[in-house]
Amino acid sequence: MYIFSGSRRLVVANNDCSVRIFDTKYFDLLNHYVFPWSVNSVSVNPDGTLFAVLGDHEDGLVVDPKCGKPIGKVRGHLDYSFSSAWHPDGNILATGSQDTTCRLWDIRNLSQSLAVLGGRLGSIRCIKFSSDGRFLATAEPIDFVHIYDCFADYGKSHEIDFFGEIAGLSFSPDTEAFYIGVADQTYGGLMEFKRRHQHHYLNCLW
Repeated sequence: MYIFSGSRRLVVANNDCSVRIFDTKYFDLLNHYVFPWSVNSVSVNPDGTLFAVLGDHEDGLVVDPKCGKPIGKVRGHLDYSFSSAWHPDGNILATGSQDTTCRLWDIRNLSQSLAVLGGRLGSIRCIKFSSDGRFLATAEPIDFVHIYDCFADYGKSHEIDFFGEIAGLSFSPDTEAFYIGVADQTYGGLMEFKRRHQHHYLNCLW
């Protein structure tokens, strides 16, 4: 979801190799862009001027939303990608792949990734930055969520290890709480963590 010329727009990725842009007021289809592989994820930078498009290919694309043409590539992942997120400053793009890594890219120089953040079991399926730009969270399909300190060049991190399939994750708008959706049939629910300001999100409330 992003706002362009006062209009709120919804961007949708699909396995039919397409990215579609809709006007949310009237549900009109504004643009339909086709790519050479199934699209698994699309994310919009903070000012709505760039899309990150990832899918069934090792490389990802940075796309101009006005015309759907790639203006850059991110090369480095070893398998298909499933998630991406933009830092609030708009300069850093994070991408998550089936190669069990999250890579960080400076949009001003895409020649190589800034950092490679490894997972444990599976593909990085969900990525979120906190609204203040301090933290980056990544989720694997099951059991593991990783939170990184962006202000420490992603060198400091905390791992949340639990039992269950991960449905998604999110920071609260004020970054004081962190949420993990658990989709396990037996242990499903929502976990909430509160922030310890000298550390990370360590206190599970639910």
